[in-house]
This record gives sequence, structure tokens and C-alpha cells, in this order.
Amino acid sequence: MHAPPFRLARTPGNASPQESPQRAFASADCCGPSQAELARARQRTRLSELDAHLHCSIIGTCLSTHELRKLVPKYTTLDAQRASDLHIHHAAVELAIEGGAGGKALQKALDTRYAGAVRRFSGARDTQAVLALWNEALANGEIPPAYWALMTHPATTMEVRQAAFGELHMLSHLVGAANRADLRRLVALEAENAGLQAKVERQQARLHEMSRERDAARDALETQTAQSAAQRVPGEATALHARVEALQEALAARDARLALQTSRREAAEQRANADAATLQTLRAQLDEAHALIDALRAEVHAMEQAAQVHVDDAPTQRALPADALKGRRIVYVGGRPGSNHALRRWVESAGGELTVHDGGVEDRKGLLAVALAGADLAVFPVDCIDHDSMNTLKRVCERQRVTYHPLRTASLASFVELMVRLHAPAAPTLAAVPVSRFCLRNG
Repeated sequence: MHAPPFRLARTPGNASPQESPQRAFASADCCGPSQAELARARQRTRLSELDAHLHCSIIGTCLSTHELRKLVPKYTTLDAQRASDLHIHHAAVELAIEGGAGGKALQKALDTRYAGAVRRFSGARDTQAVLALWNEALANGEIPPAYWALMTHPATTMEVRQAAFGELHMLSHLVGAANRADLRRLVALEAENAGLQAKVERQQARLHEMSRERDAARDALETQTAQSAAQRVPGEATALHARVEALQEALAARDARLALQTSRREAAEQRANADAATLQTLRAQLDEAHALIDALRAEVHAMEQAAQVHVDDAPTQRALPADALKGRRIVYVGGRPGSNHALRRWVESAGGELTVHDGGVEDRKGLLAVALAGADLAVFPVDCIDHDSMNTLKRVCERQRVTYHPLRTASLASFVELMVRLHAPAAPTLAAVPVSRFCLRNG
């Protein structure tokens, strides 16, 4: 602490003449920061000391799934072969929050991989210098090493970490928008890849043919040389010598053409391999986009069914009966204040009761167990809840035997789709587009 939490009775400036200089010097030292506090201020922040909501972005940005699959199973009960990427990611985030041996292993892996970036950021002495290095890394596209070095730098404040987290979040949106342009290139890349494969096959066939011709020419040259040596005719020896030289020149020319075609074939194979890798990446992104489209179609369909009213004095079939939730209490954890009011009105219109807990922003997390007591159902949006609140909710629900369901987003459409799917007597399904059931935010 730089100032004592009490008023000093006497300072070195108004000390009496009889007071010794050593005592005045000791009084000044006791009010300043201790050596241990100064040493801690110069140390980098550890992973377990960071705010819990930052661990998800650090693990997902700075460590690949392959690295996590080798490290996380050593400290958890997950099976490295059968566990999904989402489970591996969640387990790594929990290890980072808990600290311990798993958190130390993650800290060591990050420090080892980004040692160069940490050394480069160590030259920054204040917040402005750290931000300058971060902006330079953003411009150069070196985001993972700079993100880890910024988060653990001694001069980094919570405002700087929040700013870097926001910029990284917006970059993820830009990458999603760029995927649409990549999908348009998919068809062209497939056609180009097929053409390159055909060209490589033709070049390989031509190379084999030229090799056979070269071997035949060499055999003919050796045969003619042997015949000329056996006959030893002076007139024919001169002609044979000239022919041997011509054949040697032709052979050298064929070797040069063979080397050129070989280099062209290797370059074509490299381009074909690069296009194949790009094609595989685009197909994976296309599958993710299709899964998101399926989920959105299901939500839109549920909202259309829920919004049906009487047309021409003839009642239409509603997706959810008016008393489908009668006598049922639903606990909603997380979300946004604006959508929470609409959710409460919708549940009350169906005869139910909705209890909202913001996950620890304003409501204490200790009240979550009280809110879940006697509840029939618990739901939470995966895009508006932190990992700690989600894990606490799951533990309390399992202890109190309350069924819980995750929502794709905090929107009314996701909530209505879940209620229709759970409580409608014969909920219509979209046969052509099955609804995805995995987490689209983290997976």
C-alpha cells in the first residue's frame, strides 16, 4: 500500500529535534510499499490469477485442440480419444480456473510456446507501451502470442485486458463474415484441383515415356560403340564417333527436359496439396454454417407457431397450449435484461412462473441454490453466462434433481423453441433440416 489507512501522529517533517534521524527514516519506510509488494508488482500475472471470464478466450486462442488433447487428460478423467473438442476445451478452462497442477501445466505450456512474445513485451514499462505492442501485433496478425503476453504482463490493468478481449471477440465476427466469401471460392477451387490432378497425371506419364526413350537411346549408343570397336574400320569409326557425339548431345537435351518437367510436376503437386487443405477447411466451415442454419430454422419455426392467432374467426392450431406450463416453475440463469422481461411475459401467458437469476452480475451466486429449490426446470443461454456460473448451476441441479437445458442464445426464439420441443403434445419437426444439438458458441 502506498498510503496508510490511518492518520499518522507525527511525520518526519514535523518531528522534534530530539528525535533521532534513524527513527524518522524508519517511520517513512513503514508507510511505503514493502519489498515483497514491489517484487510482486514486477512479476507477471499467472493464469490462475486472471479473471475467470478471460480463461475461455485465452485457452481457445492460444492453445490448439491437439495440444489440449495431450495435456488435459493427464489431470482429468476425460478420454483423449472419445472426448469431443468442446469437452476438452471446457475441462481446460476449469483447470485454469482451479489452478493446481493442471493450471500450472497450462501456464508452463503457454510460457514455453510464447517465450519470444513474453520477452518482447517485458521491455514495456507502462500501460501505453503494452497497448502499442498489442496494436502492432494486431496489424501483423500475430494475435495468440501477443494476447498471452498482454494478459500476463505486470503493467496490464483490467481495462487493458477488457479492451484486448473485446478486440479479439470482434475479430471472431469478422472471421465468420469472411467464411461466406470462402464458400463462393469452394466450387472454383474444386474445379481447379481436378484440373491440376489431371495435369499432374499427364506430366507423370510424359516423364515415364521420356525415361524409356532415354534408356533406349543409351542402349543403342552402347551397342553401336561396341560394334565400332569390334569392326575397327577407319572410315566407319569417324562416322560412328560423330554419331556418338550427336547421340550424347540429344541425351543431354533429353535430361534437361526431364529435369524441367520434374520441377513442374513437383510444383503442381505442392499446389494440389495446398488446395486440398484449403478445401478441407472450407468444407468444415460449411458444415458449421449448415448446423447454424438448422438451429435458426428450428427457432424461426417455433416462433411462427407461437405467434399464430385466430384468423377469420377460426382458431388455428398453436404450437404450445395456453396452460402447457400451468403450475410449473422455470429458473432462467444468465441472459440479458431486455430479453428476460419478454421471457417472463411469455411464460406467464402459458400459465407458468419464471424466476430469473443473472448468474452473479448483480445477484449473488450463493442465492442460486435457493432459486432452484422446488423448480421444475432450469435453462441457461451459453452465450450470456460465465463458466463458473454454468458449472455451479449444473452441480446444484444434479444435487436437487432438477432438469437443466442449455440454450443456443439468450433470445426469445431459442427459449420458445426449447419450450415447444419439451411441452408441445406433437411438436412439428423439420425433416429436411435436422436441428443441431451441440454448442455453436464454443464448438
